Amino acid sequence: MVGAIVSEEMTEPLVTEPCRTSGKYVVLVDPIDGSSNLDVDCVVGSIFSIRGLKDSVEESILTEGTHQVAAGYIMYGTSTILVYTAGDGVHSFVLDEEIGEFVLDHDNVRMPDLGKTMASNFGNYRIWAEPVRKFVETLTTREKGYSLRYSGALVADLHQILHRGGIYFYPEDNTRPKGKLRLLYECAPLAMIAEQAGGGATTGKTRVMSIRPESVHQRIPFAIGSRHEVEIYENAYRVGEQD
Repeated sequence: MVGAIVSEEMTEPLVTEPCRTSGKYVVLVDPIDGSSNLDVDCVVGSIFSIRGLKDSVEESILTEGTHQVAAGYIMYGTSTILVYTAGDGVHSFVLDEEIGEFVLDHDNVRMPDLGKTMASNFGNYRIWAEPVRKFVETLTTREKGYSLRYSGALVADLHQILHRGGIYFYPEDNTRPKGKLRLLYECAPLAMIAEQAGGGATTGKTRVMSIRPESVHQRIPFAIGSRHEVEIYENAYRVGEQD
């Protein structure tokens, strides 16, 4: 039973009255990821995180991402795809409209250790933190080229990286020194997906799954993807701190 819901669209958590005593879980959700794509009929998605309900909603949600019971996303595109983990690997399902059910299409998805895709809003390049610009320079000057893929929907970009490898990043910048993406219902659930698939997620300085939230709608800098690219991203921050 769901005892509480936390959403980007609500200022405070919603405690469902019938479940005050019997609720077992808190569901955290970003209902429409990539909402700017709606007007032009491009890919959007939903992101969710499930946590155990403790004595209070705040106690249940203001904990590290490692306390998540399950996490996943739904992508609405050429087909409707559900990707989730309950801590036993990552599994992908596609909606079969004829029977009205999700059918398993990929079991135990593994992200390649080394990728070929970068996904980010390069329109913000000039205001990115210096380590991020150094990271991009490192990747773009290598013999092995990277394709730029950025859809405006985080789940769509991550879905491609999940299967092909690479990295998505939305770092801090001059206008958003704490980052843009929300920790609890965007970054932490997707970080759980990435780690269960063999990848990783970081702020550049800290593993996302290890961050203890300070508030429900906390924002963080965010990078997610293959182990190789995430390590290069974090190394750019370490070098930056030494300069």
